[in-house]
Amino acid sequence: MHILEHRALRGPNYFSRYQAIYMRLDIDDLEDRPSDKVPGIVDALRALIPTIYDHRCSVGEPGGFLERVAHGTYAGHMVEHIAIELQNLVGFNVGYGKTVDSYDRGVYHVVYRYRDEATGIAAGEAAVEIVRGLYDSQPVDLQPHIDHLKEVRDANALGPSTGSIVNAAKARNIPWHNLTQGTSYTQLGHGKKQRRFQATVTDASGIIGHSIADDKDWTKQILADAGVPVPRGQTCYSFEEAKAAAEWIGWPVVTKPLSGNHGRGVTTDIASVEDLRSGYDAAVARARDEYAGVIVESYINGEDHRMLVIGGKLVAAARRRPAHVTGDGTQTIQQLIDIENTDPRRGVGHENLLTQIDVDDQTRRMLDQAGLTLDTVLPEGEIAFLKSTANISTGGTAADLTDEVHPEVKFAMERIGRLVGLDVIGIDLLCQNVSIPLDQQPAGVVEVNAGPGFRMHMAPTHGTPRPVGEHIVDMLFPDPTDDGRIPITAITGTNGKTTTTRLTAHILRQAGWSVGMGCTGTVEIDNNVILRGDYSGPAAAQAVLREPTVEHAVLEVARGGIMRRGLGFDEADVGVLLNIASDHLGERGIHTLDELARCKTVVVDAVKRKDEGGYCVLNADDPLVMDQGTYWARGEIIYFTMDPDNPALVDHLADLGMVLTVKQGKIVLLRGKVTVDIVEVNDVPIAFEGHAPFNVQNAMAAAGAALAHGIELDNIRAGLLTFHPTPAQMPGRTNYFEADGVRCLIDYGHNVPALVALEPLVRGLGTQRRISVSTAPGNRRDEDLQALGAQLAKMCDTVIVYETDARGREEGEVARLIRDGAVAQGGADRVEIIMDEAEAVDRAMDSAEPGDFLLLLVDDIAGTTDRLKGRSFATQAELAQT
Repeated sequence: MHILEHRALRGPNYFSRYQAIYMRLDIDDLEDRPSDKVPGIVDALRALIPTIYDHRCSVGEPGGFLERVAHGTYAGHMVEHIAIELQNLVGFNVGYGKTVDSYDRGVYHVVYRYRDEATGIAAGEAAVEIVRGLYDSQPVDLQPHIDHLKEVRDANALGPSTGSIVNAAKARNIPWHNLTQGTSYTQLGHGKKQRRFQATVTDASGIIGHSIADDKDWTKQILADAGVPVPRGQTCYSFEEAKAAAEWIGWPVVTKPLSGNHGRGVTTDIASVEDLRSGYDAAVARARDEYAGVIVESYINGEDHRMLVIGGKLVAAARRRPAHVTGDGTQTIQQLIDIENTDPRRGVGHENLLTQIDVDDQTRRMLDQAGLTLDTVLPEGEIAFLKSTANISTGGTAADLTDEVHPEVKFAMERIGRLVGLDVIGIDLLCQNVSIPLDQQPAGVVEVNAGPGFRMHMAPTHGTPRPVGEHIVDMLFPDPTDDGRIPITAITGTNGKTTTTRLTAHILRQAGWSVGMGCTGTVEIDNNVILRGDYSGPAAAQAVLREPTVEHAVLEVARGGIMRRGLGFDEADVGVLLNIASDHLGERGIHTLDELARCKTVVVDAVKRKDEGGYCVLNADDPLVMDQGTYWARGEIIYFTMDPDNPALVDHLADLGMVLTVKQGKIVLLRGKVTVDIVEVNDVPIAFEGHAPFNVQNAMAAAGAALAHGIELDNIRAGLLTFHPTPAQMPGRTNYFEADGVRCLIDYGHNVPALVALEPLVRGLGTQRRISVSTAPGNRRDEDLQALGAQLAKMCDTVIVYETDARGREEGEVARLIRDGAVAQGGADRVEIIMDEAEAVDRAMDSAEPGDFLLLLVDDIAGTTDRLKGRSFATQAELAQT
């Protein structure tokens, strides 16, 4: 048993509406050994993972999976459930999974949900190893797998503060995306409505305020000048200066780095020159710059409080106490530390709500100052402090006091946020009691923090947890109805996707919107190309939705992208399903048109519900679209059809549904008994005066998408009238040229349905000899390549075949199969193979005479276009002007 491939699927996909891990698993050696034929496997599985019986599986009740194992199931199914359970054991609550066999013996498709992508993949790899061991009756040690998964989780999962913000965003249905792997740099929302943050620093945090917070001396000066109580102090650059400062200030004092965080290098309550030396050295060791100064300031005898101000409002207050243990009269301090570290809330670094207590030099110094050692048995109730600062990151604890803050203290903290200039600020306040005004007690602000941690407020050791992540999200998105989303149009089908995508984007731009578009060929932002290549998948979606200026996203969605990585977004406002025809069958487990249809209908299944404003635009002339597309569509349906009397749409129109169709040479909108003219078909450039019915369908689909977005009919009409089949607006899609009496059409069609759609246009434009140049990728089935050749022979008098992408086949095999299909069909006067694309195109050009028609189905669209321009061919738009 081994993994043939695995990957993460983002957003809805062929297998699942969830983000899921997909594995293609080969269990051929176990195919004839279902679990009921493996002695002891149920007991071994239950002993290995005791909680696995909590999952539901097929029998519909807890314990169902183990019952399935006892009655007999396959290794792939076991991998699915163990991968799910392993993720639960390391803290990720997941439950969805599905396992199905394939057309190949022993090969299974395994899908299961994940929360963190890297951890989900690692869980699948571990599950395969575990199942292999169970089948081989080998002892399986679960702990190393758990330890590894925790390492992967910690390296990739969001920290507590970032996670609290993301969870708050998810609760408001605001999409989120981690922008840089291995960091907390995160985007909430899409396009123009997005906001970004890293840890707890937002895109609105002022850089000056951040710099002030990073410089303790600067901070003290600003606050002191504003009348805020701060400790008396001085920045020193040598121990002699520090000693003189301490004597001037008066003992006890505190030492800390001029620039630092998390309490690193801070020593408090220094009452002697000897301790001052240790504190000074500790501060220097933690300084970010060897020339940075050390602050020596007065020690304020008070409790350490962290005051959190977000968006100018005090939202949380916590009293922090340094790491400590409380004696019981029998245990040593070291034993008490060990017991404290067993608290499940304590973890390493920031992995948990509290941090484990690390015994270091500072701990030993604190104990020594108190006349204690690690071997001391503390009397019952006596407290031994182990750190000089109260940071959670050094093992400290926190008690929530938010409801006890005096109004004057609250005002002072909010004022500090304004003085420093930070939208999110953590203020370290030393005082006896936050319920008393600061001028009535020893008090002082010792520092402020940009990007403060939230752990102590989210889950205090004592007191009420505060939803601080919600406050961040509410500050970034103050309108409670704003989900940070921009309208998304997703367009799929076998043919016409790119044309419809480009036309829809064009109409939206005509209406005044800033549009981001991804399609086969490019990613474009407001008509500017930012990426070139095949961007008909999730990579394009992510690129467009990250762009800060985009107001509308229009995305071509191909079968391959759905299968490889999912959609790349969780839901769309408008989904367009153009057609479903035979292409790419036999790839990635899709062998039938029904399976291909289910893959394509993922797009309309991912649309918002009708009551949420979602729309699905469907081709009523395609039986599979009408069958499966209508079934899976979640939004309100807008149909388009070439037949204005389509009987399948009678009930839809009676319910006041919208239909786009062609009547009396016009594209019109039908709703109930109302007919609204949109545009004359002959005036739509891509319709070629009606000779390109497939482009009439594409135009209606784009108009339907625009109507779904509320675009006015005048803007739709203007968009349809100004969109031309030129290399500038439709590169490689029915690009028409004419010169010296020779007509030429460049297109990307590489499958039979595309050629069938092109045939009326080819016959309409090519009234004399028709010459074609064509190929197809080698991943098509033999019968598909032969059928392509046959269709070319039906349409053209000369068929020239080249080859550029064999995709695993022997060189020349693709070209031979296409040629053989053309020869078997008959009809063409000449069929030949010229392997090089450029040579094949040149042969066609050289042989063309006035009155001939060239159909160039090429891969190198730009190169072919340039060579045609070199022959002074005129474009259709230029001809129209004359």
